[in-house]
Amino acid sequence: MKKLVLAFAAVAAFSGSALAADLPAHTYTKAPVVVPPPPTWTGCYIAGGGGGGVYTDSNSFLKFNATGAAATTQTSQGGSGWLGTVQAGCDYQFAGTNWVVGGFADGDWTNIKGTHTGDNPAAIGLNTQGNLTINDQFAIGGRVGYLVFPTLLSYVSAGYTQANMSGVTYTNLAGGLTGDNIGKQNYSGWFIGTGDEYSLANWLPGLFWKTEYRFSDFNTRDVPVIVTATGLPNGFSEHTHFYENLVRTELVYRFNWGGPLVAKY
Repeated sequence: MKKLVLAFAAVAAFSGSALAADLPAHTYTKAPVVVPPPPTWTGCYIAGGGGGGVYTDSNSFLKFNATGAAATTQTSQGGSGWLGTVQAGCDYQFAGTNWVVGGFADGDWTNIKGTHTGDNPAAIGLNTQGNLTINDQFAIGGRVGYLVFPTLLSYVSAGYTQANMSGVTYTNLAGGLTGDNIGKQNYSGWFIGTGDEYSLANWLPGLFWKTEYRFSDFNTRDVPVIVTATGLPNGFSEHTHFYENLVRTELVYRFNWGGPLVAKY
C-alpha cells in the first residue's frame, strides 16, 4: 500500500510540473491612457468685448458748391474714445495643417469724438467748430490665420466697414451758435487688421481671448453745410476723408472647440 501511495504522489507531482510548464507566463498590460486630440478650429463662435480708438479727418475744408473754389486751407483734425463690440463668425481649419480661414461680422457701439473745425467767412467771418462723434459702425470680413501652437492663432483680417457719424452744430469762437450745421452721415470703406486668439480652456472649455488692431479707410465725401433755420444748403460744403485706428479685445466662445476623446496605448 505504501508503495502505491508513493507512486500516485510521484505521478501527481510530475503532472503538476508539466502542466505549469505549459501555462503561459503571467503578463501585465498598462491601462489605456485617455488623452484629448489637438483641438480643431473648425466651427462657429460668438464674441463680445470692448476697446478704444482714434479717428483722423485728414482732408477737411470748405468750398463753394457751385464753383468748387476752395474757401479755406486744408486741415487735419480728429477724435478719440471707447467702443463696445459684439461679433459672430465661423472658421475652417484645413485638415492636417496649421492654417485656418474664416468669415465674421461685428457691430460696434462707439463714443469716439473730437472737435470738428470749419471756416465760413462768407457767413460769419469767424472760425466755426463743433463736436463730431462716431456713434456706431459695423464690419463684414474674413481672416486667414496660422496656429503658432494648437491653442494660439495669429491672423490677419480684412473686409468692408461702415460708420455712422453724428452731425455737427457749429458755434463761433465766442461760443455762440452760427446758425449752420452738417447732418448725420454714413461713411463706408475698407479695413485691414491683425490679431491673436488664445484658448482659455483651463478656465472653461470653448472659451478664448482675442485681441485685434484694425485700421479703416472711409470714402471721401462732400457734405453740404446747412442753414439750421431753413434746412437748406448755405452754399458751402465740407470735403472730408476719415481714417480710423481701433484696438479691441474680446472673449470668444466656440461651440465646437475640442473633439471626442481617443485612447492611446
